[in-house]
Amino acid sequence: MSRDSRLSGVLHVLLHMAEHRGPVTSEALARVMRTNPVVIRRVMAGLRQQGYVQSGKGHGGGWTIARDLATITLRDIYEGIGSPPLFAIGNRSNHPDCAVEQAVNGALGASLDEAERQLLASFGTVTLADLSTHFHDRLAQHVPGACPEPDHHG
Repeated sequence: MSRDSRLSGVLHVLLHMAEHRGPVTSEALARVMRTNPVVIRRVMAGLRQQGYVQSGKGHGGGWTIARDLATITLRDIYEGIGSPPLFAIGNRSNHPDCAVEQAVNGALGASLDEAERQLLASFGTVTLADLSTHFHDRLAQHVPGACPEPDHHG
C-alpha cells in the first residue's frame, strides 16, 4: 500500500521556497521535487486560495510565501492541500446492520478519531519556521544527505 506523501512534498517545496529571496517558478520547484510543473501548480493553487503563497506571472514571476513562516503551521498546510486521509486503515461498511460490524466499527472509529485529533493538534504546534530552524541546524552540523536535491545549499 502506498502512502500519501503530498504533505511531506509540499512542506519540502515550501522550505525550498523559503531559502530563495524572490519568486520561484513552478519549473524550478518541479526540478527540485523531480515532478511535473503541473503537479506543483495544482498543489500550490490550494495554498494560494488559503493565503499561504502567492504567484506572479511573466518575467520574474513565480511562487512566494505570502506570510511569515512562524504564522503557518503544518496543520494549516495539511488543510490547505485538502486534508487528505491521515490513516490507511478504516472501518468496513458492507453490513451496517450487523452487530459485529457495529461493535468493531465503534471501537476502531473511536480510536482512529482520537489518534487523528492528537495528530492534528500536534500539527498545529509546528510551524514552517520550526522546520526551517531544524533544516538550518542540520545544515550547520553538516549532516550527510541533509538535502540531496540539485541547486541547494547542502
